[in-house]
Amino acid sequence: MKQQGGSKQPADYDRKTDTLKFEIFVQRGFSELELASVTTTLQAANKIRADRLFEWQFVSDEPGLVKGSSGVLVRAVPSILDHALADWMIVLGSDNPKTNTWLKRARTMQRHGLPTILLSGAATAYIKATKITDGAITTHWRDAAFLHETGYYPRLTSRFSEKSGGIITSAGLGSTSELLIGIIAEFMAPHEIAELGSYLLIHTIRGSTTEQPKHISDNTNLFDRRISLAVSLMENAIEEPLSIQELTRKIGLSARQLERSFNVVFEMSPGRFYRKLRIKHARVLLEQTQMCLADVASATGFASTSTLSKAFRDVYNESPNEMRMRNKIQLLDYCVDSSLV
Repeated sequence: MKQQGGSKQPADYDRKTDTLKFEIFVQRGFSELELASVTTTLQAANKIRADRLFEWQFVSDEPGLVKGSSGVLVRAVPSILDHALADWMIVLGSDNPKTNTWLKRARTMQRHGLPTILLSGAATAYIKATKITDGAITTHWRDAAFLHETGYYPRLTSRFSEKSGGIITSAGLGSTSELLIGIIAEFMAPHEIAELGSYLLIHTIRGSTTEQPKHISDNTNLFDRRISLAVSLMENAIEEPLSIQELTRKIGLSARQLERSFNVVFEMSPGRFYRKLRIKHARVLLEQTQMCLADVASATGFASTSTLSKAFRDVYNESPNEMRMRNKIQLLDYCVDSSLV
């Protein structure tokens, strides 16, 4: 039985007759990883319980066939502001999320005491569009880094998910299944949750307060401890790069040992690896912020814009300005018929 003005709660939840309905909001360029994580987790939970406890449908501000970031098509029904609210709304991250429709619907959900989950890019768009004055917020660590560089967000954390005012912001992407498991856990028995984790091959289900693995070096099972330390030092000194001598002194290896280890693991020298890290960071700044080229060069440890441009062209075969123009904001949502021009 649903409480007046609220969502189903364990105390009044009839496991035999009730279902929980999820509304999955999609926009063009949606994350297919997040979509698969949501639907697969809910489908697996139903399979484990041998009933249809969880139901879902796709909605959109552009109903019909909606194309994901790599071409997957989803058929969505129209999202109508105050009509047919589900128990939960999940907004998938997308290439260019537009908040004008789903943010209004999220506010309606709030008024009815119904929760909304914003994944990765959707969480970032929400943080940009809303002045958060109470509670904590989060998004994918890469977006969080650029939010910190371009504005003041004192309530922004690097945890997997945060809840504030009935809205859950989250890192999304690969952590989406674990977030869904945490949400539906109160409606399933402990042994069913354990079986669900095993079914999805999740060895350890991470909680919402877990810090996101932000860097290459956070995947400690992939590299030797000293290599992980060297990469971590590099990743934390992008703006003011360390010399190879400083690196070797900090990790207790000779320059020759470090060179040999990097060639074995990454098939490149430490200097070249470090340079690629900085250029990759510059690319993300160019694509996701409006920082001028001089500021991007400064933020990634290059002495001048010309030095950055040369290094950038060596890696990506185009200049920073060419890449920025290629990724400029699309102003038209339709193709112009050349026969009419």
